[in-house]
Amino acid sequence: MRRGPVARAVRGGVTRRRVQTVVIGLVLLVSTAASVLALALVVDSRSPFDHAFAAQRGADVAATVDAARATHAELAATKRLSQVATAAGPFPEVAVTGRPFGGPVKIPLTLAGRSSPGGGIDDLTLQSGHWATKPGQMVLDSSPGPGEIYEVPIGTKITLTGLPGKPALTVVGLASSVTGTAGGWVTPGEIARLRPHGAPDLAQMLYRFRSAATSADLRAAEKAVSAALPAGTLTATQSYLSVRAQEKSGIAPFVPFLVAFGVIGLVMSVLIVANVVSGAVVSGYRRIGILKSIGFTPGQVIAAYAGQVSVPAVVGCLGGVVLGNVLAIPLLAQTANAFGVGALGVPVWVDVTVAAVMCALVGLAALGPSLRAGRLSAVQAIALGRAPRTGRGYTAHRLAGRVWLPRPLTIGLAAPFARPARTSLTLAAVLLGSIAVTFAVGLSTSLSRVVTGLSHTTTEQVQVQVPTSGPQGLVRKHGGSVVPVRHGAFHPPSAATVERTMTAALHAMPGTRRSVAEMDSEVTMQGMSQRVELTAFDGNASWAGYEMISGHWYTGPGQVDVPTGFLIATGKSVGDTITLGFHGREIPVRIVGEVFDTDNNGVAVFTSWQTVAAAAPSMPPSGYDIQLTPGTSATAYAQQLGRRIGTDYDVSVNNNSSTTLTLMQGLIGTLTLMLAVVAGLGVLNTVVLSTRERVHDLGVFKAIGMTPRQTIAMVVCWVAGTGLIAGVLAVPAGFVLHRYVLPEMASAANTGLPAVILNAYSGWELGALALAGLAIAVIGALLPASWAAGTRTATALHAE
Repeated sequence: MRRGPVARAVRGGVTRRRVQTVVIGLVLLVSTAASVLALALVVDSRSPFDHAFAAQRGADVAATVDAARATHAELAATKRLSQVATAAGPFPEVAVTGRPFGGPVKIPLTLAGRSSPGGGIDDLTLQSGHWATKPGQMVLDSSPGPGEIYEVPIGTKITLTGLPGKPALTVVGLASSVTGTAGGWVTPGEIARLRPHGAPDLAQMLYRFRSAATSADLRAAEKAVSAALPAGTLTATQSYLSVRAQEKSGIAPFVPFLVAFGVIGLVMSVLIVANVVSGAVVSGYRRIGILKSIGFTPGQVIAAYAGQVSVPAVVGCLGGVVLGNVLAIPLLAQTANAFGVGALGVPVWVDVTVAAVMCALVGLAALGPSLRAGRLSAVQAIALGRAPRTGRGYTAHRLAGRVWLPRPLTIGLAAPFARPARTSLTLAAVLLGSIAVTFAVGLSTSLSRVVTGLSHTTTEQVQVQVPTSGPQGLVRKHGGSVVPVRHGAFHPPSAATVERTMTAALHAMPGTRRSVAEMDSEVTMQGMSQRVELTAFDGNASWAGYEMISGHWYTGPGQVDVPTGFLIATGKSVGDTITLGFHGREIPVRIVGEVFDTDNNGVAVFTSWQTVAAAAPSMPPSGYDIQLTPGTSATAYAQQLGRRIGTDYDVSVNNNSSTTLTLMQGLIGTLTLMLAVVAGLGVLNTVVLSTRERVHDLGVFKAIGMTPRQTIAMVVCWVAGTGLIAGVLAVPAGFVLHRYVLPEMASAANTGLPAVILNAYSGWELGALALAGLAIAVIGALLPASWAAGTRTATALHAE
């Protein structure tokens, strides 16, 4: 086979059909980028902690040591133990409590002194800003732990309470540690200035062990480290296994919706690429006939048209891989923050696989029509290239002509029946894009209601924590935050004192609508080894915002409501009777409702204070939940109430700012937009091909008086009917997808869902979403329709 004529035919086809070349390259560019992003999300949703842990050289164990009991040399000597592969530290550490913006919200933090984010262990990912380089600066953990909904931007001043002069630290950067070794980082010299008087001199040691696959391995290694140090030096440890278990439970709810978007994106990309490439070859039948008439063999015809399509396709694929990785940087950063794993990236094998599959898909899509064209005679190819097969769509045109609509519209609405295969692929692409839009709207609404239902921000705008005594020391939570406890003697107020103080203050405060005291403690239950959280309300709490999944809110003593996690852990059901152990007494109660709550993995009990009061009559309440009258400023109310009751009481605004929700909404919005763009490009390709095939008809229509506006209307109607049908079909499909994925997400979070969260769509929303396919089709068709409207009559007839 001679290569010269084929190469010239490929070059001529690429350069002369510039619109087709650009469309093929653009569709492959966006489809490949969407596929890279979709597959990366699906892959990174599976064991993201392990990927990030390896990339950031996470610590197998983060140990808190009492630096006053061991010298620097003794701590450094632990690095040479046979069980230790490598170690880092000691980094000075201190527990503080800060108030961002000087407001009422308190943030408990562990601050570690580090001179840089890098290191042999726990290589921190600096998300934004810069590292702390001088006193007064701090880098804040960008991935707060479960249940923490505060969000502090760069530039915020955090006032540290409980320290002389109330020093302030300015947030200059946001970083993340895959194992949550700290809540913030400052320069090493800052720690001494920030350590409260009488607080222990603590430091942080980070270890990677030679054997760390199981809890037994870690316990043995920790025991060896502890034995190598003076007694009492090792005060607390945090294992990466416990962090990974927490992360898996937190990540699990994300996986179903990411997989759903990923699969939709991959299938849509395949359909559109097949439609674009096969349509490009079919639309070139006339030129194929000309090539055959001048002596091209069937093999040369196949090579010429496969090459003509492959050149822009390969360029588009390679550009799409680059674009997909660029788009993945911010999107996977959001995903990593939502997962709390520091950093995620696109695996190399994903880039290679997507590029190879897309190129193979292009080849297969071009091969079939090219083989058929190669077997046609020159006369047959030229005849087929002029227009679709004779008779196709004639019945549809005849029936449409009887409809009382302007003739340009009826011509456009009947046109899709001339190319049923192409119309079917376009319908499928728009359908998938519309399903993604419908699913995204419902998912966003449901997630917003989930946050509201768990935080009770619309019903408990202000919350008060009552001062209580506790054990001395520090309690580390994942995410690096530490619950600081008071050092030295502290005597909490009695129940009577708390009641007098709070009752007088709440009655005197303008803006108080309702309030209820609650007592938070723990109970036991026969047959359960894990702790069960107890929340007992002293008064009517039916207004507090706890959504019911089944049953009803308790109406009197002896009744309890429990979350789904409790029912799963105990095997009980609503209506069963259980016995709780509280302060040495056994209290029989009946489960009357299943409540939407995920604290302590849903292993909790909600009841009236009268149910348990006999067991601990003198126990003071743990806090107060306060609902405000409409129009009352929660911040101003909290500040005024704090001044009334004193600084021992912690008054805070119940903030609805959820970092996780923000990240998930960003993911949903970005993925939906990309899928809609891909679907729109599929429509654009269909209209471009149809315009090229009907260039003679367009010239005739223009010659007999069709105006540019009528031309645009006709061309848009080529795909408007397809888009409308796709949108109507997408509404029930998106609704079903929402009803399937959301319960899967809830099940992964160990909870059921109340009806208010599942019923996310209103009637007008469903009606509007039915037009999503029409909107995608119209937007995708406008550009080629404008080209068709601007084409001169003589040019159209000459081109034909």
